[in-house]
Amino acid sequence: MSKKLFIKTYGCQMNVYDSNRMADVLKPHGYETTDEAEGADLVILNTCHIREKAAEKVYSEIGRLRQQKDARPDGGKDMYIAVAGCVAQAEGAEMMRRAPVVDMVLGPQTYHRLPDMLKSASEMRAKTGKSRVMDTDFPAEAKFDHLPKESDFKSKAAFLTVQEGCDKFCAFCVVPYTRGAEYSRPVADVLAEAKNMAAKGVVEVTLLGQNVNAYHGDNGAGGTTSLGELIRRVADIDGIERIRYVTSHPRDMDEDLILAHRDVEKCMPYLHLPVQSGSDAILEAMNRKHTRDEYFRIIDRLREVRPDLALSSDFIVGFPGETDEDFEQTMDLVRRVNYAQAYSFKYSPRPGTPASLHETQVEEAVKSERLAALQALLNEQQVAFNQSFIGKTMDVLLERTGKQDGQLIGRSAYLQAVHVDLTKAEKTLAENGKSTYSDYMGKLVRVQIAEGGPNSLRGELI
Repeated sequence: MSKKLFIKTYGCQMNVYDSNRMADVLKPHGYETTDEAEGADLVILNTCHIREKAAEKVYSEIGRLRQQKDARPDGGKDMYIAVAGCVAQAEGAEMMRRAPVVDMVLGPQTYHRLPDMLKSASEMRAKTGKSRVMDTDFPAEAKFDHLPKESDFKSKAAFLTVQEGCDKFCAFCVVPYTRGAEYSRPVADVLAEAKNMAAKGVVEVTLLGQNVNAYHGDNGAGGTTSLGELIRRVADIDGIERIRYVTSHPRDMDEDLILAHRDVEKCMPYLHLPVQSGSDAILEAMNRKHTRDEYFRIIDRLREVRPDLALSSDFIVGFPGETDEDFEQTMDLVRRVNYAQAYSFKYSPRPGTPASLHETQVEEAVKSERLAALQALLNEQQVAFNQSFIGKTMDVLLERTGKQDGQLIGRSAYLQAVHVDLTKAEKTLAENGKSTYSDYMGKLVRVQIAEGGPNSLRGELI
């Protein structure tokens, strides 16, 4: 008899990948995924520590789960609650103390041990009535060596983790402490997983890493392979039509990777390259180890080899010590680069990071004012970028049905959401039973764009 598994995923794309792999690890042990926590035998909260008040949101969710557990006929004796991911790694011991209803706490490097943890939790509960299992080690062996092949892909676009951890130690970031040192998977393992994806119908692969362009995987011949060369190798796999990678650091944007954007047609013309600030003084305080001019030179070189390249980025406003002049330099950088999309946040202290101890914290009202100004400029650029496609045709990978009849939704090469209306001829074919809208799912189709809004495009299937 199968057991129900519910996983709630917070945060980044790597957590999405990790959640899928946890499901794969547990499937041979009788667990099938469900879309609801209610009635699940095992609930896993796969957490992220990047956003403000991340831990408090997890505790709120734990409180809701406790109520569901208590309401079950047996008092939830057969239900297990686990907290995984970066919050678990950073606050595991405190979580075990503060939330007795949690049975297991596991870090992002140990989820391949889930079956053993469940066994220990079950044995402990049978003996004492309680189960308290925690594993937040950084094991010497790579977790990837113990993971089964992914059994299924719900989408034709999939994530593939190639690198984990970070050695950069930016002053605001917890990743080096929660994910550990940089680790690159061997080239052969990455290619084997990509080939498995292609064999199961995946056409778009996003290579993931906390610092993905620091990739230096073992090539099996006594050397290492760069991310640029890895992209070239993945592009040779039949069935893979689109390749992306995220998240990059300017310090690791080498010439080989830049040239991959020129040489590899399957490498999408869209790059997320976080800069965080446009002020050299703030970049130094952040320990970013790059300057604004170095960032500009990278962008200029990328656009020289790939003129149609679009860029997105991350920004933090109100970092400790940021002056009005520092902020204006960020606004100047945004105007000069001209982004297709960007993510921007007010600085919030993360316990244990150097920036959290800085004495010159910026007032909350000032941070809010600066963030509003920055987001207004970024939104203006995003709208202009989207509207620049009106009247043009583009390839769209269709992923799901829309809310309107005869409408499908997909992604462009630039990661824009595109609402696609089927032509009248195609609608007629579908109505007569000669084709269905589902025939287009997972397909790359040509679309003529009619409208461009702040967050999406609309067009018609050609």
